[in-house]
Amino acid sequence: MTEVWVTGLGFVTSIGISKASVLDSLITLKHGISCPPMLQLPESPVKVAGTIKEFDLESSDPEDWKYPCDYSVPRSLLRSFSPHVLYAWCSLQQAIKEAQLTPDELKDPESGIYTASGGSMRSIHKHFEKMDRSGVMACNPLAIVASISGTLTFNLVAGLGIRGSSMGLVSACASSGHALGTALDEIRLGRQKRMLVVGAEDCNFESIVPFCGMRALTLEKDPALASRPFDLGRNGFVGTGGAVTMVLENKEEALKRGVTPYAKFTGWGQGSDGHNVAISHPEGRGLQDSMKRALNDAKLLPTEIEYLNAHAPSTSIGDASEMRAIKAVFPSPQSLNISSTKALTGHGLSLSSIMEAAFCCLAIQNKFMPGSANVSNPDPELGHLNLLRKTKFTEVSKIMSNSSGFGGANVSLILEKV
Repeated sequence: MTEVWVTGLGFVTSIGISKASVLDSLITLKHGISCPPMLQLPESPVKVAGTIKEFDLESSDPEDWKYPCDYSVPRSLLRSFSPHVLYAWCSLQQAIKEAQLTPDELKDPESGIYTASGGSMRSIHKHFEKMDRSGVMACNPLAIVASISGTLTFNLVAGLGIRGSSMGLVSACASSGHALGTALDEIRLGRQKRMLVVGAEDCNFESIVPFCGMRALTLEKDPALASRPFDLGRNGFVGTGGAVTMVLENKEEALKRGVTPYAKFTGWGQGSDGHNVAISHPEGRGLQDSMKRALNDAKLLPTEIEYLNAHAPSTSIGDASEMRAIKAVFPSPQSLNISSTKALTGHGLSLSSIMEAAFCCLAIQNKFMPGSANVSNPDPELGHLNLLRKTKFTEVSKIMSNSSGFGGANVSLILEKV
């Protein structure tokens, strides 16, 4: 099967809306969490979120949105956007430019796009409100395509003129990992020569506070202490949104166009817990399976992985389950380097898997392993695992990245130096 390279990245995240700003935040461990006005209401017990700077998308009318002037969106497209679709559009423009893709190459029937998103809770809520208030025929004619889980695919395929494979994947926090894995297979099997993969989520009141009912969010009010993966004092995750795009291409196509790759995408695996609708299996059995399958797919031994970017959302049960799973697959005496970049970004839900995979590409290209911030009292469950509490500057050639979602869906990705 053909080798698959990562040739373009695009970022709209809480720790930066460009490659340069994201890289600086990862290296210096600068977080993107704040106390946005939308959460300072009496009815909201959660007060912090990973916010997207330079974007003001609070208005229910997309034509009133404010976003960086570097990006141009035709009015005909913007009218059917939800906030996460705009984030995705902007991250796509970055990645397309980096990969040096022309409009004709995007419209090639062998160029496709896979997306990951849960849709827009805000848009759905607003459209139903209007329908209930003014009647069914007062519904915005674009309400469906602007709000449901497939809205990311609908708008991006139409806006970019995509004629290749297209699909939206919805598996909660494993969604964009599934999108990357299936896109990898699409190229390796020769069905497409290029795939754009994008994960995106809104970053507003409606996308964050519903998790309060699950007792899943931290109630910490200090942004600098809110997200603490692997710390004994962790007490819930921090919500965030944004978008990240990765361009995947077969090696031959990338060489033909003279593009310098970030990394090669060599394997992926998935596994299900079969345990609980919202809680990870205590021993992370589905995650163990996904990691083993990813290693088998990449034809690697556990001892060859130098760094693992953990899912670790900063929840007591989730972090502990993952630590047990990692130790089972990477037993002592291997002291595997691990960290969770969610300490900096917050948890991006459907976005998180591709965001962290893109961070791993930056780590390979720039020769570092990002540290795990905000850990003052490491969980003894870590055992022989080497938790990086500071950025480690070293060449890293083989990285695994984990993601887990509701229903016990787990995905593991492996990226390597070219």
